[in-house]
Amino acid sequence: MPLLQLKGMTKYFGGLAAVNGVDMAVKESEILGLIGPNGAGKTTLFNLINGFIPPTSGEARFKGELITGLHAHEIARRGIGRTFQQTVLFMESTVLENVFTGFHLSYRTGLLGQFLHTPAARRESKEIMGKAMEIVEFLGLGSQKDMLASNLPHGYQRVLGLCVALASNPALLLLDEPVAGMNPQETENMIRLIDQLRERGMTIVVVEHDMKAVMSLCDRIVVLNYGKKIAEGRPREIRENREVIEAYLGKEGAGTHAA
Repeated sequence: MPLLQLKGMTKYFGGLAAVNGVDMAVKESEILGLIGPNGAGKTTLFNLINGFIPPTSGEARFKGELITGLHAHEIARRGIGRTFQQTVLFMESTVLENVFTGFHLSYRTGLLGQFLHTPAARRESKEIMGKAMEIVEFLGLGSQKDMLASNLPHGYQRVLGLCVALASNPALLLLDEPVAGMNPQETENMIRLIDQLRERGMTIVVVEHDMKAVMSLCDRIVVLNYGKKIAEGRPREIRENREVIEAYLGKEGAGTHAA
């Protein structure tokens, strides 16, 4: 059974089909790439999986359970994490504080207990801070743990966004343009970190513009164009697929589109 299964996933905005009848399966412990020209529907598909927006039709199942119709926080609790195109951080909080905040879904003592600083809440906060530090150390930000997020270089901010996503302990991680705006060294570091996450058993779906990164990182790739799935296969198969080449370059080969 696939970890995530999409059937007929469709989303209309007015009369425009942003996602149109997409079937997609994500296998456990794989890295799946999701690519396509600008406006192909990649981020919309992520938003449908996460429950940020409801589909017009179709369904999503995670670990065999129907998750279509659930709220975003309910889907997150079931084990689907997410990063975003734009880094979403508390800029005036430290690295460690940002990751600590990412654990909010797992609080057992509740808001009242946290507010009253009960003994149980204090024990839980200490436990969570230890887990936050483990994530920070694992992703290489240990020496920056007390630095404000606003003072981090761009590449480190992207890594911090990944740390925050890991705080929800996801089984499936959706990465939306993880190397956007990075220099080659930062990109190489992020690819290494994503590989390490997969080695720990995490399943990952990545939307990315950097084709070199996608081709080197992903086990399989799904290609969208105008909201429809036009190809699926291993990186070499996708690289040589005529319909994919036309989607990016146009039938005459003139002009290019971003992935």
